[in-house]
Amino acid sequence: MLEFIQLLHQRYRIILNQSNNDVYKVKFQQRIEQLFLAESFLRKGQFINTSPTRLINIVLLGPTQAGKSTIANVLLNTNSAIVSPLASYTVQPHGFCYGLNLDSCMELQQYFGRFQQLHPSQVTRDRFDCYSLSEITSNTPLLPNCILWDTPDFDSIDSATYREGVFRTAALADIIVIVVSKEKYADQSVWDMVTMLEPLHQPTIICFNKLNGDTEELLINSLKEKWLIARTDDFPNIVPLTYQKQTGLPIWPVSQHTLLKKLVKKTNHKMHAQFEQDLIKKYWQEWIEPINAEHKALSTWKQLVNVCICDAIENYQHDYLNHPNHYDTFQKALAELLNLLEIPGFSRILTSVRKTIAWPAKQIMKLGHKKQLITDNSQELVLLNQLAEHILINLADKLLDHAELPHQKQWWKEFSRLLRSQRQNILTDFSYAATTYHASFKQDVETTAHHLYHKLQEQPFLLNSLRATRVTADAAAIALTLQMGGIGLHDFIFAPAILAINTLLAESALGSYLQKSEQTLKTLQYNTVKQNLFINCISLKLLALPELLSSTNHFNISSAQLLAAANTLTEKRHGLRLL
Repeated sequence: MLEFIQLLHQRYRIILNQSNNDVYKVKFQQRIEQLFLAESFLRKGQFINTSPTRLINIVLLGPTQAGKSTIANVLLNTNSAIVSPLASYTVQPHGFCYGLNLDSCMELQQYFGRFQQLHPSQVTRDRFDCYSLSEITSNTPLLPNCILWDTPDFDSIDSATYREGVFRTAALADIIVIVVSKEKYADQSVWDMVTMLEPLHQPTIICFNKLNGDTEELLINSLKEKWLIARTDDFPNIVPLTYQKQTGLPIWPVSQHTLLKKLVKKTNHKMHAQFEQDLIKKYWQEWIEPINAEHKALSTWKQLVNVCICDAIENYQHDYLNHPNHYDTFQKALAELLNLLEIPGFSRILTSVRKTIAWPAKQIMKLGHKKQLITDNSQELVLLNQLAEHILINLADKLLDHAELPHQKQWWKEFSRLLRSQRQNILTDFSYAATTYHASFKQDVETTAHHLYHKLQEQPFLLNSLRATRVTADAAAIALTLQMGGIGLHDFIFAPAILAINTLLAESALGSYLQKSEQTLKTLQYNTVKQNLFINCISLKLLALPELLSSTNHFNISSAQLLAAANTLTEKRHGLRLL
């Protein structure tokens, strides 16, 4: 699951950087923060499972100028945290090791990952991928042995550049201390953060800073109301802090001196895996919404392609295979059968006469120095290329229709542009594949002719009758062709003979075999064209087009990846097993 969350986080970031839609940016930025919080919380689970020692981390969170650094100094009883009147002064997490030596805290680097641990003196304001640790030697009654974290704000304009450190530290916390002031407690950014942290189930206290006696009760009641709106758990302990003009520091109430120590005793990591699951479930449907939209668009695209391919195959069957005038493949098999029916002794004479008759037609074909293959004029090839072009025209129209729908407009528009750019390549490849198929299918035509001839050899009387008809038909065709000046070579030489033989075979005992042979050839031709041309050549290319979409504008997370992650989330009843 951790790997999937990291992948999702990465894809959101890449797509956000390409977006110009402000609404889109706000939505995706929120999800990026949720994903990073979840990723950090999962990393904490790994850290808990592998760390030999248990380090208590208490994290101060709050908006700008709420007084986090001041509260850190109050809790530590030192001036270690630098206090500044400038907003966004703190831009990295600063950890103060109280009651712990630095060596025992070095293992935190495992959790922080790419964030580098630095000494406070090495930290600069232009480094946002780091954190610092320092050892505190003072004594304070307010803290147990722990690492107290002072964090950057999360609400200023500049915080977008360093908010990652806030979420890393917040996810690490065993206890959250939310620091707000009377000027900032009602800000929406505060309650967005409070809401986001709820699934982590971290013990929480609220430090209400900069109060005065006149408004304290009113402000605390208002704070309770907002908490009950933002969260479903019980309202936490509040530590009201009144600003002291003499010292410039707030005073931690004596009644709350042991509060943090008591909360530490209640921390328990046994439920961490379940809390991970709660966090991911809270945002899961929101996170995968654009992925589901992409998958739906891809599914719709597959349906569109399948419909257009099926229509093309149906039209091929209707306009060629089952057309009484256009289907000529079986006639070519019968023409091949004519050659097999040649009578020894007559074949040489008839061949010589045919060459003489065919000479005018050959000369006409040589005009303009064009050498045109017979296959180029095939009715089947013309129809196939027309159907391929019709598929792409239909798909282009459907893509434009889908681009007007409210969801995934960008996906369909980009896909429409992609189809236009690939159109000519697809048609060229299809035309070449169709020509190759047409030439190679001659072998199947010859095979059909030989099967018919072998079947005729089983009936010598019928074979001799067909041979006699062959000679008579040839003689009549030659005479007619001579009278017509050799015009219509294909029609006047082959057609009469084929018609005569076809009639004789149909009326003979082999009539049913002839029909079966024609149907077998049609079925073979249908399956070959369907698989080799419409499926392997054009359908697979169209279905593979989404792979060419820009990876910077789309998530490109497969259904299998999403399903595997979803199964991990739902099947682990006692929490997630970290990968």
